[in-house]
Amino acid sequence: MVNTRPDQLAYQERLLTALRDELRARTIPAVLVITEDGRPGLDVVDSRFRTRRVFVHLAFCWFYWGDQQDERVTCLRLLAAVEHLAEVVANGWNEGEQGEIGVDLSKIANTHRS
Repeated sequence: MVNTRPDQLAYQERLLTALRDELRARTIPAVLVITEDGRPGLDVVDSRFRTRRVFVHLAFCWFYWGDQQDERVTCLRLLAAVEHLAEVVANGWNEGEQGEIGVDLSKIANTHRS
């Protein structure tokens, strides 16, 4: 049996490392971290010196830093994602606590059974 979880985490880390390198090239502070639950994330500092953690959602191919629609961007086009994040960082993160995307794909897959 193949364990895909380590492969997924490694892929998330590669995506975040590429994002970090591009952000740093634009002088945006970004540090790769591993959360307590083992997920890779990227701590990014905005123009107001506030930090948000950027994660990767593999099922939807997103970089995301909150649970609102304007707090995500596709990870399929890295340079476009970097440009979008650079703009967000320059304007400052949204006010308030950072939300977490909680999409349970099993509920979506099983909706036809309801």
